Amino acid sequence: ISKVPGSAQYIMSAVNDTKFNSAVFLLTGIPGLEDVHIWISIPFLGNSVILFIIKTDPTLHEPMYIFLFMLAVTDLGLSIATMPTILGIYLFNSRGISLNACFAQLFFIHSLSKMESSVLLLMAFDRFIAICNPLRYTSILTPLRIAKMGLVAVLTSVAVILPLPILLKRFQYCRDNVLSHSYCMHQDVMKAACSDISVNSIYGLLGKISTVGLDSLLIFLSYVMIVKTVLSVASHTECLRALNTCVSHLCSVVLFYISDIGLALIHRFGNSSTHLLQIILGYVYLLVPPLMNPIVYSVKSKHLRERIIRAFVK
Repeated sequence: ISKVPGSAQYIMSAVNDTKFNSAVFLLTGIPGLEDVHIWISIPFLGNSVILFIIKTDPTLHEPMYIFLFMLAVTDLGLSIATMPTILGIYLFNSRGISLNACFAQLFFIHSLSKMESSVLLLMAFDRFIAICNPLRYTSILTPLRIAKMGLVAVLTSVAVILPLPILLKRFQYCRDNVLSHSYCMHQDVMKAACSDISVNSIYGLLGKISTVGLDSLLIFLSYVMIVKTVLSVASHTECLRALNTCVSHLCSVVLFYISDIGLALIHRFGNSSTHLLQIILGYVYLLVPPLMNPIVYSVKSKHLRERIIRAFVK
């Protein structure tokens, strides 16, 4: 039946289009965590201190600290991307978010997450060069080459994630519009669509494997080569000293990949009984890596710790 202006079909079509265009998602918080904004401010402040110290201290303008600077930028970006909706929920009880705002937020969250994975890979490459080829360390990791690697990481992350919000925008959303987190994620939003989401599901899986999966594999191979090189060193003290320089990076890798892969698996294979677990893992994914990375590197790096203490003492 053709939709003639004034007919019932035409009116229902207009109502459905209006409903789609003005649709909103409802974000989910945890009752009793009204003071969660205090915890959000800690990773924000911690990474801001790291950025300030590295930028203002010329003695820290070395490859390892430049990569740490990149890591702090991505962690800070994640905090900024998620802060508006989380603070809106716990400070103003504002749970609604429009479609376009939700798509924009999930684009920045997933892009920054992919960038962090790439930065962790670059930091593994930094440790590999420092231990396996120390005499050429500064000649290989020049500032220009580091800048190019950072640019490639940014462009790759944007190119992989950009299709996700574009694909989501084509869908109509007529199912339950209550999301599982206090911010928008692709896995969560696409489940609310009443259209065929197989393309998004397949592309999201392939994107996760080709970025996070490949990065984690290359990091593992880097450490296999590092351990092989370290074990060939005759001195036991030098062996421990070399491995000690990798502890901070290994902690960051474990924190990031456990939370990221765990949240992805829960969304893909979890059921309705794991809703609370999804919420908790969502906060772990958001808060723990940005919170712990500055602490781990400040504790393990004597040089950085001294500069931070000196700045606060002044």
